[in-house]
Amino acid sequence: MCGRYTLTITWEELLMYYELEEGPSVACHQPRYNIAPGQTAPAIIHDGEKRKAGPLRWGLIPSWAKDDKMGWRTLNARAETLLEKPAFRQPFQRKRCLIPADSFYEWKLASDGKKQPLRIVPADGGLFSMAGLYDTWRNEHGEKMSTFTIVTTTPNRTMEQVHDRMPVILGPEEASTWLDRSVVEVDKLQRLLKPCPSEWLEMYPVDPKVGNVKHDSPECITAISDPPLLF
Repeated sequence: MCGRYTLTITWEELLMYYELEEGPSVACHQPRYNIAPGQTAPAIIHDGEKRKAGPLRWGLIPSWAKDDKMGWRTLNARAETLLEKPAFRQPFQRKRCLIPADSFYEWKLASDGKKQPLRIVPADGGLFSMAGLYDTWRNEHGEKMSTFTIVTTTPNRTMEQVHDRMPVILGPEEASTWLDRSVVEVDKLQRLLKPCPSEWLEMYPVDPKVGNVKHDSPECITAISDPPLLF
């Protein structure tokens, strides 16, 4: 699964990376070191004419949901069953998005029996795009809430040391196809939902304080000086 991630670049850098025009949501983002479920984070969508960046809340609430509690059960969406789950079926066909990140966290049992958080980063030190789905829900007062889920797949060789799932990480061409609303062929879309190459990723242990959502500072991504034995 994917339960925490980071986006430590500025909004301006994000717009440059995706070649986007500056939008009204420029003030919504500051560098983030511990993005957690239920929080709002930047996402990239295509409105049929161009790419746009804006804030979405993590935890997809389908448009037909009776309340917002469902969002806590839809933080991740398994690539293999997108068409089987009512919450994901329509977004998979019509409301696909990219979730920008520069790392994500996973936890592994260390030699001392405690769970050790690891930061998984691109080997090239850059930004990457996770495949996401989004939807918009209205509450009983007519107020809109736009939310997202991160699509996960089986692990590559790097990630299988840590977990049996990982987020779908898309290369630039794959990301363009995923966002393209004219692409409706299920087979073509499902072929994108595979583990990224193992050599794309590296990992290192970080301070366990990242487990507390209240911690959101550069200390979360700093490698610990005396790492435990993990592998």
